[in-house]
Amino acid sequence: MIISEQKPFDSIIDIIQKGSVFIIGCSECAALCHVGGEPEVLEMEKKLIESNINVTGWIVLDPACHLLNNKRLFKSVNKEIDDADHLLVLSCGNGVQVIEQLYPDKHIISGTNTLFVGAEINRGIFERECNLCGSCIVDDFEGLCPISHCPKQLMNGPCGGSMDGKCEINRDFNCIWDEIINKKNKLKKTDSLMNLFPPKDWTSYKKYQWRDHHKL
Repeated sequence: MIISEQKPFDSIIDIIQKGSVFIIGCSECAALCHVGGEPEVLEMEKKLIESNINVTGWIVLDPACHLLNNKRLFKSVNKEIDDADHLLVLSCGNGVQVIEQLYPDKHIISGTNTLFVGAEINRGIFERECNLCGSCIVDDFEGLCPISHCPKQLMNGPCGGSMDGKCEINRDFNCIWDEIINKKNKLKKTDSLMNLFPPKDWTSYKKYQWRDHHKL
């Protein structure tokens, strides 16, 4: 899922400055990250009202990045949105931009910072799993990704700074190459460790950065 964090409330107030606000949440990733589900939307509404900001209404989309579903859901709150000067979106950056497409004449405010694609490994603790590079290489590394998990993005084994299975950049993190080697040992596939891989080819990643439409 897409991991995000809520922006400091003071910075949101600084962006709003004055005028009325309609709040938009997301039932999926933002809700799982506890930044844009119904409880967070209601808490945001309460804090805005306490700060003398007029809140015209709110909705939690299912999810915020689903353009066609949003059109259907927004029909029930058209007046509240029309009455608002700002749309405060508590979702990932993708959801924010989808909503902007629907309301290009409205001031859109992102209430979150989008961080990475990852997984919740413990309650409230998230770990990066994917860099969305556009050409997945995990088949060569037994399902583990040296690009998203190694700060140096090394493709051919650990650096000289890793020690006792820990990353030299942050000793709190396991060295992904230590994990790859251990798994290959377990699967008796250590011969593949002799394969040499060129630096990651980011051509596909760059291709998907253009504003194109892709049919999957």
